[in-house]
Amino acid sequence: MHTDVGSPQVGQWYRREDKGETFQVTAYDDEARTIEIQTFDGEIDEIDAEVWRMLPLSLAEPPEDCTGPLDDVEVDDLGYSETDMTAADWTQPLEPFRPPNESWQDTSPEGDAESAPEDVALEPRVAPRVR
Repeated sequence: MHTDVGSPQVGQWYRREDKGETFQVTAYDDEARTIEIQTFDGEIDEIDAEVWRMLPLSLAEPPEDCTGPLDDVEVDDLGYSETDMTAADWTQPLEPFRPPNESWQDTSPEGDAESAPEDVALEPRVAPRVR
């Protein structure tokens, strides 16, 4: 099942039908007659131009987030800079993180020895026996 996609186009995404793999052509070397490709997960490989013509390839749409293999991509490099944050968001102090109380924690004032009146004797707490 060979689909003729023509000559490799740098920047174009292709799908290799026999492996189900999607890749992008990143370079073409005329002297060596090789095509450099990169898969979405960042793996780089070379395909000989003669082999290219024999592969079962089809044109593919780029992935939704085609920056997967790229480590140093800035948002501005992608051609869009809209975010949900505004300049005022950067000047606001961070809210402190207060973890929720666990069910085993006693948060009532009666359970706090420091808040008990001095003339009231506190009874020691005994852990229940586990059988």
